[in-house]
Amino acid sequence: MSTQAETRRITAPQLQARKGGEPIVSLTSYHAHTARLLDPYVDFILVGDSLGMVMHGLESTVPVTVEMMILHARAVMRGTRRALVVVDLPFGSYEGSPLEAFHTASRVLKETGAGAVKLEGGRHMAETVRFLVDRGVPVMGHVGMTPQAINTLGSFKARGRDEAEAALILADARAISDAGAFAIVLEAMAEPLARTITQEISAPTIGIGGSPACDGQVLVLEDMLGLGDRVPKFVKKFANLGPQIEQAVENYANEVRARTFPGPEHVYGLPKDSPLLKAGE
Repeated sequence: MSTQAETRRITAPQLQARKGGEPIVSLTSYHAHTARLLDPYVDFILVGDSLGMVMHGLESTVPVTVEMMILHARAVMRGTRRALVVVDLPFGSYEGSPLEAFHTASRVLKETGAGAVKLEGGRHMAETVRFLVDRGVPVMGHVGMTPQAINTLGSFKARGRDEAEAALILADARAISDAGAFAIVLEAMAEPLARTITQEISAPTIGIGGSPACDGQVLVLEDMLGLGDRVPKFVKKFANLGPQIEQAVENYANEVRARTFPGPEHVYGLPKDSPLLKAGE
């Protein structure tokens, strides 16, 4: 069997076919090193615009640019061979019109080699999703708490906790699914709502603060590793690396100041017959 066959990438249609089947596993990644670690275990890697907050210290995802997304997505692609790579379209790069969205999405796919894009929004984005899908762009949707809309939402609180809002979010999910999205992220919403959406739409649902009934789950890698400062309720810390990293840095600093690092095993000597060694003697 050829190496190429052994490392064939997962595709958007393959994930779409997983509706109601084996749960879909996803995490975010923003650079080659972590992507390489994730690749054997996840079905898709999300290069999320959350990189603005996680990697660049921004207060929200709103300032993230297309150029930032392309830079990080290229790095993730270099670190992976198996997982589908999905790239967020950042705020302001697709909302103006379906044609604008196509120009942005096609640029992202061309310049990164990624296999799909993700965009936020419900019924008002359904026409755009259909326009992209009809033109060969695999689209993942995103409804519920949509971080790019933070300036109108006002906070990152959970959505769909009253009957009226739940009905709107369900309608959003149906519209995006019917428009051809191959999967839809359900973020920070009442659990019964996420469960209902999963049962009633044809696209696989990817929960992040949704429901265990979702067809898959995604988390921000840094959050689940215990590296994030602001950790949402829906995050489980599968490790707590923050304190370990801080301790390692403290140990390093102490040893440098005490001149115990580097030791003899960390420096390069000279060959025994080196003229430089003899001159030094």
